This record gives sequence, structure tokens and C-alpha cells, in this order.
Amino acid sequence: MSKARSAVAIYARISQDRTGEELGVKRQLLDCRAEAERRGWHVSEEYVDDDVSAYSGKKRPAYERMLLDLAEGRRDGVIVWHMDRLHRRPIELERFVDTCTRAGVRDVVTLSGDIDLAKGDGLLMARLLSAVAANESDSKRRRGQRKSLEVAQTGTPHMGGPRAFGFQSDKTTHEPAEANVIRDLASRALAGETLISMATWLQDNDIRTVGGKEWRTNTVRAFLTNPRYWGMRVHQGQVIGPATWEPIITAEQGERLQRLLLDPARRTNRSARRYLLTGLLVCGKCGTRLNSAPRGEIRRYGCRKGPDSRGCGGVYIYAQMLEEFIAEAVLYRLDSPFMHEALTDGGTDQEEARTLGDAIQADTNRMDDLATMWADGEISRTEWSKARNRIQERLERNRRTFARLTHRDAVADYIGHGEQLRDQWDGLNLSRQVAIVKAVLNHVTILPASTPGRHGLDPERVVPEWRQ
Repeated sequence: MSKARSAVAIYARISQDRTGEELGVKRQLLDCRAEAERRGWHVSEEYVDDDVSAYSGKKRPAYERMLLDLAEGRRDGVIVWHMDRLHRRPIELERFVDTCTRAGVRDVVTLSGDIDLAKGDGLLMARLLSAVAANESDSKRRRGQRKSLEVAQTGTPHMGGPRAFGFQSDKTTHEPAEANVIRDLASRALAGETLISMATWLQDNDIRTVGGKEWRTNTVRAFLTNPRYWGMRVHQGQVIGPATWEPIITAEQGERLQRLLLDPARRTNRSARRYLLTGLLVCGKCGTRLNSAPRGEIRRYGCRKGPDSRGCGGVYIYAQMLEEFIAEAVLYRLDSPFMHEALTDGGTDQEEARTLGDAIQADTNRMDDLATMWADGEISRTEWSKARNRIQERLERNRRTFARLTHRDAVADYIGHGEQLRDQWDGLNLSRQVAIVKAVLNHVTILPASTPGRHGLDPERVVPEWRQ
């Protein structure tokens, strides 16, 4: 192994470079260069993977490039500070040995000794070193996991990685402007505003994530349902206990946000809404829900008749005048003592909503279990269908009740202040207007027109049923 080598590769790697200064890599390279000079070997290239673990199994670009050069005969030896810089997994060692054997490369030099891969003892030594390195990495990983759990159990933050939106770099002190954004969005989400509406608002106001990116609906949902924001310490996706930092929103708000935004029944592919009263209008002839039925550029609601519709086709009404009429009635209703009583009475609603939320989650899990049982052949299609129908019926009933109990959030600040809301109404986006209307209104029956073709809105056709 004392033969001169003219195309040697030096490989250096450090798995964690906390400062970004590559000091560990630089020290390895200096020592390896000195070893090459001592032997009189010519170094053709230095291959460096900085801040890359050899145990994680992730691709190491420089290492892969060195393997290719070895396989194609462009390198005739390897110098590395220690064998664990090359491999920490036995499976990678075997690939390296196979590549070197095929290419006729025998000389692998470490600063603690030479390894001749062509000899049985040399290969055994390499395998032993790789196994020891793998065990060391695994032990280090287990110690790190245990330490992380201990830190989590104290309620203190994990200091690695970027800060969370709403907190400063110490991970505990609130960032005032961002914390206010979180409180605002939490209230708006509980009031019925959609995720896409909130994400659009964040983009329009040039409010960026911690990483400087634009918000998306999934990132808005993720941070609004993160227990960190109501003062809980999370470890590996599980709540460990109270955190040491002050919450930004209340625990009650946080729990309700999770039930609302993580409900599997919540649709995430809604197209943009153009109609304020979608789902709230009922045909006065046949009882079918009215749908949007535009005529050219004119927005209308109608009872559709046809192969894919169950309506009678006998009731149509212009949207704009109806929406203005209902909005005015809702604002008036907010100032009535009946609505005040309906929306503020009943202190057990919070506990009932929590119970319903748990029941909805339990039935959702049962639906998943049921699907698995059918897929595994444990139940027949008939049994699956029968059980599914019962669970689905209960789910829909509980979801309707849950929605009724939580509608009050949309109008809590406006009860008795309908006039104030009237001044703000045109400035609210459509999703917030819809939430307010649904909190006050159960549905509206639209009767057939007494005079077909009449222009304007006939109030006698509009029969609202208010929430009690």
C-alpha cells in the first residue's frame, strides 16, 4: 500500500454544522491533505458533504459523485479522516466495497490506519468499524429523543429550527404584530370566515410566514390548530402539558378551532362564493332548496327542474334585491330582544359543543374502522352499508347541532349593535357576511310570484324562519 497514487480522492463530511462556518470539514481536509503529502500521493479532488448525516440515509451529493468517479476509474485511492465519515450504515459500506472491488481500488486510508478492501482482514475491519459507527449513531439518536422528551415535559420550547409565527427568536416572547394577526384570524375563523378568504387577506396585506413565503390555506389551518398558540407544549405531534410561555389565544378558542378546522367533513375545494344565501332558500311550492340560476349576467336563485335536479321549476327570484332585503332584516333582527335571548342564553352550550365534538370525532374514527373491516373481508358489503348508514345519519345530525351551537361566534360582538354592523356591512367579505346571516337565520321560504314577470322584490314572497 506504499505505491504512489496519482488520482486520489479525499472525502470529508460533518453531520451538523451549527455555525455554518464548516470548521469541522476544514480540519478534516487539512489532516487528509497532510497525510497525502506524507505518502507522496497526488490528490485529484476533494469531495465535501457539509451538514449532512451519513446515518439518516439521505443522499450525499459529493459522496455519490465520488462513487461514480471511483466506478469509472478516475480515482485510484481514498483518504478519509475516519471510516465513520464515509459510512454509518453497513448497507452503504457494502455498496462502497462493491464499487471499489469492481474498479480495482484497494487503498482506503484513514488517519488511524490503512484498510485493504481486497483482503479478508481489511474488509472485516471495515465492517466492524461500520457496525460500531451505526450503533453509536443509533445510541446518539435514542439519547437525543430522550433528551427532547425531557425538555418537552418541562414545558420549555425546543430551540432548534426557525421560530414560530407570533413568537420572537427566544421561542417564548410574543411578537406583538404577529400575535395580533393570530388573534384576529382565530376570531374570524370561529365566526365562519373561510380559510381561503383569510389566506387571501394575508397575501393582500403582505403578511408573510416566518420563512418569507405567502400564506396558503393549509398553512393557515396548521397554525390556527397548533396547541402552541394556546400555551401547550407539543412533542412529536402530541400535547405533553402546559408550556412556559404565555398563550396568544385561549384554550377554549383553540379547542373549538381544532373541531372546526380539522373536521373531515369540511370541504377544502370550494369554488369562490358569489351568492349570499346559498343553502338557505327553500322553494315554497315543493320544499326543495333553491340553487343559483343565473340568466346571462343577472344573478338569480331558482328551483331547478331537470334530470339532475329534484325541483319543480316553479320558483325563481332575483338575487341582488333579495340579498339586500335579507341583510337588512338580519341587521334589524340583531337588535331585537328575541335574538339577544336566543344567542346569549344557555350557558351549557360550550360543554354540549365539546361533547358533540368528541362524538363527531369518535364516529369519524368508526367510519375509518368500518372501511378497514370491509377491505379486510371481516364484514360483508351489506353489513358495511347498514352500519355506515347508521353512523352517517348520526354524524350529520351531530354536525348540524354543533353548527347551531357555534354559530353565535359570528355575531357575538354585534348583538344589540345592528346599526354599527350596518355601517360595516359593505366592507365585510362575503364569507363573513354569510356566517353572520347563518347565525341569525335558519332558512327562508320563497313563495311563487303572484304576478309573473313583475319587476322589483315582493316582500310577501319572502318568509324567513329565524333561529330561536
